[in-house]
Amino acid sequence: MRAVVITRGGGPPEVLEAQEVEDPAPPGEGEVLLQVAAAGVNSADTQQRHGRHPPPAGASSYPGLECSGTILALGPNVPSRWAVGDKVCALLSGGGYAEKVVVPAGQLLPVPEGVSITDAAGLPEVACTVWSTVFMTSHLSPGESFLIHGGSSGIGTCAIQIAKYLGIKVFVTAGSEEKLAACKSLGADVCINYKTEDFVERVKQETNGKGVDVVLDNIGGSYLQRNLNSLGVDGRLFIIGFQGGTVAEVNLQAVLARRLTIQAAGLRGRSSASKAQIVSEVEKNVWPAVAAGKVKPVIYKTFPLSDAAEAHRLIETSTHIGKILLLP
Repeated sequence: MRAVVITRGGGPPEVLEAQEVEDPAPPGEGEVLLQVAAAGVNSADTQQRHGRHPPPAGASSYPGLECSGTILALGPNVPSRWAVGDKVCALLSGGGYAEKVVVPAGQLLPVPEGVSITDAAGLPEVACTVWSTVFMTSHLSPGESFLIHGGSSGIGTCAIQIAKYLGIKVFVTAGSEEKLAACKSLGADVCINYKTEDFVERVKQETNGKGVDVVLDNIGGSYLQRNLNSLGVDGRLFIIGFQGGTVAEVNLQAVLARRLTIQAAGLRGRSSASKAQIVSEVEKNVWPAVAAGKVKPVIYKTFPLSDAAEAHRLIETSTHIGKILLLP
């Protein structure tokens, strides 16, 4: 099969090369083999290319944390709901940038009604990230308010739609009027240009000084104090990225005074059992919204597998809105 190989760690996008490689080993206990239709491109893939986000033990060395495709073969003891020929999308530990990939059956989702098999590749990683963080862990609930940094990213565009579906007031930050317009069209209530406005002030203004209930943050260190300042009583901050560094000096007074909680987690390093639980919750809670057309994958651009370097170049410019996909 063809797969994208990182020819040397730490390099520019050109180190990604589509090459002929061995087929994956046959699916083992509880696993399936997929013929990949499309693979999502995520920031974590660029981190892996730089040598900063290695695959977990036993995972494929090829990048790619989500894909869609058709089941080609079943290993022993795969649940009877899955059959050869089924159209699915999947959360992966790696290996999506390839024509075939093996995945535990617990990490499969059916391609939702009304979504093409290609576009479905843009759903698993973002839906599982959003649901497992702010909903399963921070318990964001209908009637609450929610600030999303990077509202026009793949995760941001998904988070806006899920939150609006559940009756939550959504605040977003983004860095251009075009990105803010895209967030507004997806249902965001308050759109803040972080380059020209102080998001803390604007949040306070829009909430009568109270602050929001939950913040989903991909910036980390440089935003930590401001995120805490944006939260109301019993507020929860969930950190999923460190684009602004990992170190911060912070005044903890607000944490105690307003009973704030700081949470953080990734998805890739979790056990198969943990991922299966998240996938099951996503199918139960998010898939009905997707089937109803209330949550849609926002696809910015697709590239052939051989242009993985171009796809990485684009995601690293942060000019895109939504998801970038690779097509084998």
